[in-house]
Amino acid sequence: MKHNYPKVTIIGAGNVGATTAYTLMLLGVAREIAIVDSNVQKASGESLDLNHGISFVNPTSIYQADYKDGCQNADVIVITAGAAQKEGETRLDLIKTNTKIFKSIISEIVKYAKKEAILLVVTNPVDVLTYVTYKLSGFPSNQVIGSGTVLDTSRLRFLISQHFQGINAKNIHAYIIGEHGDTEFPVWSNAQIGGVTLEKYLKSCSNKNSKPYKEIETELKSIHEDVKNSAYKIIAAKGSTYYAIALSICSIIKAIVRNEQTIMPVSTFIDDYYGVKDIYLSLPSLVGQNGVEYFLRLDLSPEEQKLFKKSAQTVKKIIEENRQ
Repeated sequence: MKHNYPKVTIIGAGNVGATTAYTLMLLGVAREIAIVDSNVQKASGESLDLNHGISFVNPTSIYQADYKDGCQNADVIVITAGAAQKEGETRLDLIKTNTKIFKSIISEIVKYAKKEAILLVVTNPVDVLTYVTYKLSGFPSNQVIGSGTVLDTSRLRFLISQHFQGINAKNIHAYIIGEHGDTEFPVWSNAQIGGVTLEKYLKSCSNKNSKPYKEIETELKSIHEDVKNSAYKIIAAKGSTYYAIALSICSIIKAIVRNEQTIMPVSTFIDDYYGVKDIYLSLPSLVGQNGVEYFLRLDLSPEEQKLFKKSAQTVKKIIEENRQ
């Protein structure tokens, strides 16, 4: 991988794909950005619009491309194409439409992508489609990653920071794991603020400690519900989400192209974790130039283990139904 001149290809020039290209350009993460879309005019227009701002950022080559020119020599290939989630629709409702779209996309990618390329799936339902990409592409599982719950985790940390005296979200270490969807859940048993477990922080550091812990647990459940329903609220308000997801995508790409060895809850292949196997779900994982090096085997509480298995069963059921 050419760390000083990484190439990122984005499949899909919709809101998420275009905003991701814009964010990559602003942050200087990629020096070459190829945008591929069946709507060539749309991809060309996005590329032209972005190029008109090149004088304000680091030198970046941005262009509309077909699969051949776009995927050749790409270090990371980001797939954002597919039907978007609509108001009142769950991520899992999109499976049949987007699986069909993915079959044609992946067949084109594998024709031209180099064997070391990392495939980053963003399209929903991301865990199912990342698994589909892994099976169709023939790429090693570590090189096929889903954006997973990276954004959900950021939402969780933001809401915790707002709830507890506006603590900087960077000082909060808590994860959302499992499916990127309605069965996702926060790992409260491992959550920390400034290196202090959340429960200990609440009892000894927070001005919330005057409340009974059961009442605080209710507040934490409310935070979880807000995280889970965030996308629905945004979609109802403005039609789609794209700013925060673009930032989360760029954080994953940066970890790959700069070999940062960053731990983030991407959707990764689970070989055996609390009896769950042969599935893609989000767990904190070490991400670098080879994709996912490994995932962290968190010590989950008995209740969290049940939630993780429920999340896995939900995704597996959808995969099995889609095979029929």
